[in-house]
Formats: sequence, C-alpha cells, structure tokens
Amino acid sequence: MIHSKNFTFNSQLNKESILKVYKIWMGLFLCLQLGQVVAQKKNENVRYFIHKTNQPILIDGMLNDEAWAKAMVVDNFNMVLPMDTSKAQIKTEVRMTYDDNNLYLIAICYKNGDGIDVVESLKRDWAFGKNDNFIVFMDTYGDMNSGFAFGVNAAGAQWDGTMYDGGSVDLNWDNKWTTGSTSDKNKYIIEAAIPFASIRYKDGIQEWGINFSRNDLKSTEKSAWAPMPRQFPTASLSYAGVLVWDAPPPRVKNNFSLIPYFKTSVAKEYANAAGEKMTQASLVGKDAGLDAKISLSSSLNLDLTLHPDFSQVEVDRQVTNLSRFELFFPEHRQFFLENADLFSNLGFPNTRPFFSRRIGLNTDIDFGARLSGRVNKNWRMGLMDIKTSANDDIRLASQNFTVMALQRKLFKKSSIELFYIDRTALEFNGKTNEAGGCNCAYKHDGTAFNRNFGLEYYLAPPNNTFSGKTIFIKSFTPNTTGNDFLNAANFQYSQRKWILSWQHEIVGENYNAEVGYVPRNNYIKFNPSIARLFFPKSGSILSHGPQFTSSYYYNNNFVTTDYSNTFIYLITFRDKSTLSAVTQNTFVELLSPFDPTRIGKTPLEKGTTHEWTNIGFDWVSAPQHTFTYTLSTRVGGYYANGNLLSISGNVGYRIQPYVNIDFSSTYNHIQLPSPWGNNNFLLLGPKLDVTFSNKLFLTTFFQYNEQTKNINFNTRFQWRYKPVSDLFIVYTDNYYIGPVFVKNRAVVLKFTYWWNK
Repeated sequence: MIHSKNFTFNSQLNKESILKVYKIWMGLFLCLQLGQVVAQKKNENVRYFIHKTNQPILIDGMLNDEAWAKAMVVDNFNMVLPMDTSKAQIKTEVRMTYDDNNLYLIAICYKNGDGIDVVESLKRDWAFGKNDNFIVFMDTYGDMNSGFAFGVNAAGAQWDGTMYDGGSVDLNWDNKWTTGSTSDKNKYIIEAAIPFASIRYKDGIQEWGINFSRNDLKSTEKSAWAPMPRQFPTASLSYAGVLVWDAPPPRVKNNFSLIPYFKTSVAKEYANAAGEKMTQASLVGKDAGLDAKISLSSSLNLDLTLHPDFSQVEVDRQVTNLSRFELFFPEHRQFFLENADLFSNLGFPNTRPFFSRRIGLNTDIDFGARLSGRVNKNWRMGLMDIKTSANDDIRLASQNFTVMALQRKLFKKSSIELFYIDRTALEFNGKTNEAGGCNCAYKHDGTAFNRNFGLEYYLAPPNNTFSGKTIFIKSFTPNTTGNDFLNAANFQYSQRKWILSWQHEIVGENYNAEVGYVPRNNYIKFNPSIARLFFPKSGSILSHGPQFTSSYYYNNNFVTTDYSNTFIYLITFRDKSTLSAVTQNTFVELLSPFDPTRIGKTPLEKGTTHEWTNIGFDWVSAPQHTFTYTLSTRVGGYYANGNLLSISGNVGYRIQPYVNIDFSSTYNHIQLPSPWGNNNFLLLGPKLDVTFSNKLFLTTFFQYNEQTKNINFNTRFQWRYKPVSDLFIVYTDNYYIGPVFVKNRAVVLKFTYWWNK
C-alpha cells in the first residue's frame, strides 16, 4: 500500500527558527575563528634545514652523489596508524637539497624482515592504500591549506597532485618531474628531482610547510615525520613541519609549456539510439588542439586552450543507477586542473555551482583562457573564459562561459571567497541552451543566460579539530525572480574517539545552476552524524564502534519529503580489513514522476509516498595480499511496497608489479507490483591492466550493463615516451543486448606532447 506522511509547522515560526539557527551558527564560527588569532602552528618546532648544492645529482635511486653526504638527515618518524602514540617501528631516512632549477629529495625506506613489497602496478597515480609508498606533502604558500604532493611507490611509479582544503589531493593534476628507484631485500630507495617551474610558491620566503609520509602495508604501519593524530590523513597541512631554506627559493623565470595533441579515428555505426539496426555508416575523423601553460610568476599561471579534446581515452566506469538523479563524473582535461579548487570545490558534493564537465559536453570548445594563482600572501584569484561552438543538430547555440573567483586568507588558515559564474548564449534565438545536457531539476526551453553570484566562507582552525564552511549563492535567469538562492554549510568535530558533524542545505525553487552540479532544488536538508570509536588493547581488532547518520529533506513549508536514517557498526582489524553491518530506513515523497527501474517503464505518480527498510553488510579484505576482494549486500524494501536485493563486489589479483586483474560486479533484483514486475539488472566489469614498465601500459576493460542494455569493450595501449607525453591507441566496441548485435565500433589514435621552455 502506498501511503502519505505529512509534518507541517507554522511557516512564520519556521522563518524565525531558521534565523535563530543562522545566528547561533555564525556566532559559533566567529568564536572558533577568534581562537586562531593567537594559535601557533602545531609542529612549528619540527624543522628541516635545506641547503643549496653545486654538485651534480644523477636521479638513479642510489645514495652515491656527493651532495647527499652534505644534506641534513631526518629519520625520527612517528607512527600514525595503527596508533599515534609511539615512534615508527619501520625506519625511514630522508635527505633534501636544491640547485637553481630543481628541488631534490632522496628517501631510504627500510624493510622489517623479508617480504615482497606490496605494489599495485607501475601506473601513475596508484591507489595510496594498495601500495607501499613514500610521499612528500609541501605547503609552498605557508597557508596550511594548499600546495603540492609528490609520491613514489616501492616499484618506482609516480603519484602527484595539487592540494586543497588543507589535506585533500587532486590526482587529476600531472606535471613534469623525474624519479629513480632501487630495491633490495632490506630497503627500497626513492630519488626525485622536482623542477621549480612545475610548482607554484611565494617569492622571497624562506619557510614552507612540509611533511614526509610512509605507508608500509606488510607491517600495516603508516608513519609521518611530523607527528599527527590518527584521525587525520598524513596529508593534513595543519600538522606539517617546517622546511627552512638557507636562502629564498630561486625566482622562477617566466616560462611556458605547449601541450599539443593530434587525434585521428575510424568509426562505424551499426545501430541507432533506439537499438534498431541500420545501414553501416563509416566516419573518419581528424582532430587537433593545443593547451599552453605560461608562468607569469612563481605563483601565478595562465592556461590557454584551443579546441581541447573532451573524449577520454579511458572510458568512465558504468554503474547501475537506481536513484532519481544524475551521476557525477570527475574532470580530467588539463586546462581545468591547476588551482581547480578555486572553481570546482565550491559548495558540497550535491550543491556545486560550477561543474566543468558541463562545458563542451554536447559540442566543441573553440578556445579558452584561464588565469589563476596567488596575487600575494593573502589573496588568490581565478579568472576563466571559454567559448563553445553551436550544435544545430540539438538546437544548441554557441555559448560563452565566464567564471571569476577571488579568495582572501583569514587568520591562520581560513578563507573567504567571492565568485561569479556566467553562461551566455551568443546570437541567442530561442534555441535550447543548457550548458551540457544536464539532468538538473530546473528545466527550460532555452534562455539567453544563466548567472550565479556567491560567497563561500571556509573555517579551518590550525589543529583541524574543528572544520567547516558555508556558502551563499543567488542565481539569475531570464523571466525568473524570487526564491532563486542556495545556502549550504557543514561543521565537523574530529578527535580520536568521537567524530561529530552537521550539514544543512537550503535550495530555492527557482535556483538554477546550469554550469553546476545541483541535482535537485526546492528543498531544505538537515544532515547530522555521529561516530564513536573504541580501541581494544590487544587482539585482532584495531577499532570498532557505531556510526549514525540522518538526512532529512523538507519543502519550503517544512513538510517532510524525504528522509533516511542509517546505522552502521564498523569493525577495523589490525590487518586493515574492515567489516560493517548496516541498517537504513528510507522515506520518499515523489516530487515528480519516477520510474523505479529507470528503463522507461510506467513512472510512479508525483506525490505518492514510499517507505522501506534495508539491512546489509560491507566487507573489505586486507590490501596487502595479492588476492583482494570486497563484498556489499543490501536486502529489504523498495518503492511501491516492492523489494530490492542488491549485491556488489570486487575481486582483484595482482602479479606484482606487472599485471593487475580486477573483476567488479553488481546484481540488483527488484520485485515490484504490476506494471513493473520483477527486474534483474546485472553489471559486470572485468578489467586487465598490464604495466610492462613505467612507460608502457595495456588496459582491457569489458562492461556488461543490463540496465542500459549495453555491452562495452575497450582496449587501450599507452606509451609514455617522455614525461607527461603520450601515444594512445584505443579500440572500442559497443553492443546492444537482446539480441546481441554491434552498435558502433571505433579505433582512435591520439598523440600528446609536453614541450617546455
């Protein structure tokens, strides 16, 4: 039986209550900020003194250059995991030096007894938790918020990214740097040269924040040079030590990089979008484009792009989508990556005012320019302008996108940011002008422009115990006025045994972010959570404890439209495997018609209400074994008093470090009354990665998706013939299910080259 549920309150009382909540919220933020004025950096006395060398250094993973004999040595690492109360048991030694062009580092990572290093593959940007590795985190601006991370696993594969929010790393960023490594039964050695031209930093200062991190899966120990609490990642810049230069780092001369690409392809179409067989149509395509990076100073960069390639040579992993909203996929295009946090990190996962993958999704980008970086000690700025072509096939007009951001540092680590996002149709004539075919809540037949103007405040005390941020945005769309705002905020308290958090979102009925990711509007959401950890003194269990999370959605009259209450009991074992039991109660009032199978069947009616409960468990095996697996199950109710059984899992096996076999699968069995009946959705995704060396890679990916009735086969060969310069050969097949016949087939050759001056 489908039933109704209402909770209504006096609307005037609601407004007064919300105003009181805001006053309490902002008062709490202010009190916590005032505490930063006199706060000292946590590890101010943990210092590494770096001195310039005039001796040549050969990057070969050997400790035999004269410069290393004169460099300061640090080996007093502190354990972070399993517990943060003692010195590291696995020894690590680090030395650093520099010259006019490069920052040099060498790390000797000793082993505890015999054993094979745990290495996932030789591919760049490996998974941190699946590799023995060494990483350096650098706070090059001294703001404890942004910087750069460079790492190498035990087999010599590189890992790099930009840092934001004080401890997050964006691995989509790649740049030129050189590494060498050696290994024997007692240790592995990592040596690196990082060009000053590849990073950004403030001129004239002689202190950076820095920390060294070591992950040793054989002993399940994670350690760091500067000590930090176990509840924070070793990337947390609040706990970084200090890198003290004997003189200010070299001023980077104005330099630039050119990154051209050339792509040619041959494709055949065998079936149309409806899955109907058609006469074969062949298409031969050629395409070329260019990215350029120009360093205006050591901390300010200009990016230019001319007809960038939107298509990825590696396909996005498919998922079975049973939600009412679109999915989010990350950005990989080079042009959008540097200082990406100024633009793409605004808001929260479901309230992003800017989502760069909207740009150029259904058409080509003609050209774009992007200026971003630091103006001085306290100010960062970003300015981006992009023009796209018209697409007459889908009645999409030519567009111009402008994004501006100005960020001011406050106190020790916090910041405030003003931003403006604009999509304007050029030669607008009533065509459909959505930025990228978004499945947004707000739909229209075509508008001349859409604009968002907002303010974000980021709270980050130096010790990370409290953190949070809040964002206010107003949108501007033609012929739409009133109730066109968005506010969201979160706040988190973290310590060893307790983690408490609060988040709320208020999205107006007419709020419209066409260049953003805001899957729904016209709601008020409250999302509190609490977690408690217990630490046994002995035994195989490292920690265990309950976690409770609630998400409540209301309309503007404070009538409940959705809620979910989730209880999890998580057990973490000393070998890093985890087991959790889960129960979740869900209530949904449909605000628009919805097909619970998402395959085009009769939709449930708007206004109907549905409630159900699911139970299940999640199991993740220890990552240090060559054979790994995960298993997740959910069983219980579903829409329209139906039932849902969901089983997903992953099995992996690696022949270190050259072969990585991965098999993922998801099975959903949905039982519903007529007219939907029983539905089975199987998703299979076996993947084979062969890394012949750190320059030659072969990836084969197969995907069978019953929900979208698609079979995808993708094989990619990659030759990294120079740093960040690649040759790709990609073969792709797509098949229709029932009966099986080919939809389309393509072979793509893509060449990229990174040229520096």
